Amino acid sequence: MLKKSTIIPLLIVLMLVPVWTMTLVSCASKEVKQNATGMSDEEKARLEAERRAAEEAARRKAMEEETLRAREAEARDLFLNQNALFDFDKFDIRPDAETVLRQKADYMSSHGSFNVQIQGHCDERGTETYNLALGARRAESAKNFVESLGVSSGRLATESFGESQPIDPGHNEEAWAKNRRAQFAIVGQ
Repeated sequence: MLKKSTIIPLLIVLMLVPVWTMTLVSCASKEVKQNATGMSDEEKARLEAERRAAEEAARRKAMEEETLRAREAEARDLFLNQNALFDFDKFDIRPDAETVLRQKADYMSSHGSFNVQIQGHCDERGTETYNLALGARRAESAKNFVESLGVSSGRLATESFGESQPIDPGHNEEAWAKNRRAQFAIVGQ
């Protein structure tokens, strides 16, 4: 039989072995796991989140830039393709033409890097000489109106095309109304 003096230390050792084992196991489970690159899973997740956030920011920025380009293209298209229209045999600015010319002046004020040629046009009625003179007066009227809104006269030139460049080839009032116009063309950046 074992002596009492041997049993007590043996019991103490037997009781401590499970405690040490549990301590070692729990410490081992708290070890930071690392992947093949030597980064912890937490570090890897953080870097992935940063990468995704950067991609999302870049995507948003690209969309904003595309929207801005589309708006700018639309404004430029409107500037070039919307004409100030005139009544038959007249060169005074109509109220609807004032709106168009104000928009053009606003566009020019916010885009100060280009010059414009204001082209006066007429319908096919009247002589060529008469229509060239009327087209010149229409272009001048549009120029004066735009200048009165603050656009520098140095950025504006005029030219008359008379009846030579109809926008609508028809021979009726609807076509003639479209052809009696002041049209803007960008001539220098």
